[in-house]
Amino acid sequence: MKKIVIALMLCIPMMTMAQSEWEAPKSAQQKLEEARKAEAAAEKARKDAEKATKKTEGQSTIELKEDPKYLTGAVPVVDGKVTFTLDLDIPGKSAQQIYDLAYPLIDQLTIDEHQVKNGTSQVSLVNKKEHIIAARMQEWLVFSNGLLAIDRTEFNYTLIANCTDGHLNVTISRIRYNYEMERETGFSITAEQWITDKYGLNKKKNDVNRKSGKFRKKTIDRKDQIFDAIKEEFSK
Repeated sequence: MKKIVIALMLCIPMMTMAQSEWEAPKSAQQKLEEARKAEAAAEKARKDAEKATKKTEGQSTIELKEDPKYLTGAVPVVDGKVTFTLDLDIPGKSAQQIYDLAYPLIDQLTIDEHQVKNGTSQVSLVNKKEHIIAARMQEWLVFSNGLLAIDRTEFNYTLIANCTDGHLNVTISRIRYNYEMERETGFSITAEQWITDKYGLNKKKNDVNRKSGKFRKKTIDRKDQIFDAIKEEFSK
């Protein structure tokens, strides 16, 4: 019996070592699995964060399909009326001097190549004492001009120049379009009803409206052309 007990005691360390040798690989495998799980969780968290960021960016940033110069805010509305305004500081010149330079410039606009007919555009009101010039304009806005057809609209507006010492204020307002009036599908419409942000842009505000967009763009282009000509004249 004593020999048996001694033999059993000698076997215990060997059994312990065998158990340890057996569990060691299992422990390493567990650590590997835990590392893989941690890595997977980190990757999921990264992807979730990336999705959240893209969603946030998508809410604040929309891909523009048109030049920003034609998009939100490009057609200002003042007291319910579409009104484009040029404010130009002209240091060193009196109201009379500014008036004397502005009048021939505006008068020239009434006879340029954009006119519907000779004489339909004209300086309709002047107030020399207050240094105010008002012109009623009737022009063509040309959308496309092909060999067989031309797409254009009659463009009516009022241009007013208000001259003060050292400053010139010019506005373009009271805009109306008469489009293809000789056809049954033709129409007459104001800028307020047609080219404002509400009517002239799509729902996402990243592109112009399919129908009225060409009116909005050409109106802005013509406004820029007129205001640039005025700025150029007074920069000499």
